[in-house]
Amino acid sequence: MTAPSGSTSVGATERLSVQADATEPERTLGRLVADASRDLSSIIRSEVALAKAEVTADVKAAGTGAAMFAVAGVLAFLALVLLLIAAAYGLVAAGLSPWLAFLIVAVVLLVIGAVAALLGKSRISKVGPPERTVRTTKETVDTLKQAKPHTR
Repeated sequence: MTAPSGSTSVGATERLSVQADATEPERTLGRLVADASRDLSSIIRSEVALAKAEVTADVKAAGTGAAMFAVAGVLAFLALVLLLIAAAYGLVAAGLSPWLAFLIVAVVLLVIGAVAALLGKSRISKVGPPERTVRTTKETVDTLKQAKPHTR
């Protein structure tokens, strides 16, 4: 059976590779180890490059998301300021004098801030040392103290 012109048949390809293998000298164990080391280094470099590319893309996406949150926070703060001013003017429309209306809004804000500060302080006071970390660190130190030194 002949192959179409310009191509080789499967059998001819196999014969060529067998002939090429037969003409190459066998690689030594040192050469095999060197080749394996080179290939492993190449694989590790490729994996590190891939990880860098993925992390760079993730960091860019996270940065964009964080910027959007910052913009949303600023706009929400500005809206809150406008709502507080509107509340004060609502009290003025209800018949209070402007200075009293704005004073009431300010006092309400100070009370809310004080309550938030007290709640935050109570939550922080409940935080203790990392108990599991302290325990496992002590266990590790005890284990290392009991281990016999290695002699050569």
